[in-house]
Amino acid sequence: MRIVFMGTPEFAVPSLKAVAAAYDVTLVVTRPDAVRSRGKKLEPSPVKACAVELGLPVLEAKRMDAAAVDAVRAAQPDLICVVAFGCILPDELLAVAPLGAINVHGSLLPRWRGAAPIQRAILAGDERTGISIMRVAHDLDAGAWCRQVATPIGTKTAGQLFDELAQAGAPELVAAAAQIADGSVTWHEQDPSQVTFAEKVKKGEMRLDPADACDVNALRVQASTDAAPARCQVAGRGVRVVLATVADVNAPQIGTGEVLAAHGRVLLGCVDGALELLRVKPDGKREMDASAWAQGLHGANGAPWERA
Repeated sequence: MRIVFMGTPEFAVPSLKAVAAAYDVTLVVTRPDAVRSRGKKLEPSPVKACAVELGLPVLEAKRMDAAAVDAVRAAQPDLICVVAFGCILPDELLAVAPLGAINVHGSLLPRWRGAAPIQRAILAGDERTGISIMRVAHDLDAGAWCRQVATPIGTKTAGQLFDELAQAGAPELVAAAAQIADGSVTWHEQDPSQVTFAEKVKKGEMRLDPADACDVNALRVQASTDAAPARCQVAGRGVRVVLATVADVNAPQIGTGEVLAAHGRVLLGCVDGALELLRVKPDGKREMDASAWAQGLHGANGAPWERA
């Protein structure tokens, strides 16, 4: 089976490797090289780097205009596989492959259609999330799905879930392609009454706030990413909170908006208890354990903490 693969970030790499091992990938479409780290150099997308390593032809496209659609058509795909490509796909493209186009989506559809399903599942306190293999349709993430895999969220961070779901989606994509090709696939239409939307997470949403409950702040930290990190100010110093937990009942009692740094622990007083910081990245410094950071917080006890 001839496949055109479309994807951009690291999340799509396991799927590209799996599809390339199972089928004939005639073209890989990805977003153009961009400044992706702190340096000013242009870097290839993770998918492009993988495709080059695998010896696959690559097309870089900011959007799927007529020329890009023509390039996909020239690759003569039987099926198009999409994993976090990064832009809306026109209906003209979806009609190119006889078997259509399928997508790896990071949620248990119909819950959390949209750009940030993994972070939204965490922020909402969902017990589980997963992967859906779905048909690409005109409306965003509205297509029927044929395969799903669920996983408990628990205390997993957004980064851990990204990695887990990326690995889980790869074999499911390969299996779905096989079922589509041999006609054994079963499609499940999404129940409109169960649809929720996962809008892109804004940085302002991730600011920790002493006026909020401990578990709300803890979920912000759990859902934190480089693009939208959980941040606050502690004793006037900006800090990204990388890992945190709701303090246990035996933790010292502190007032809302107060800081306690003692015995290797850093506690931030919230409206209903305390948030204990476990790993942090102070502005201008490297990431470290909160216990190491606490040693430099002399005089911070009783000082205020607030939204960054």
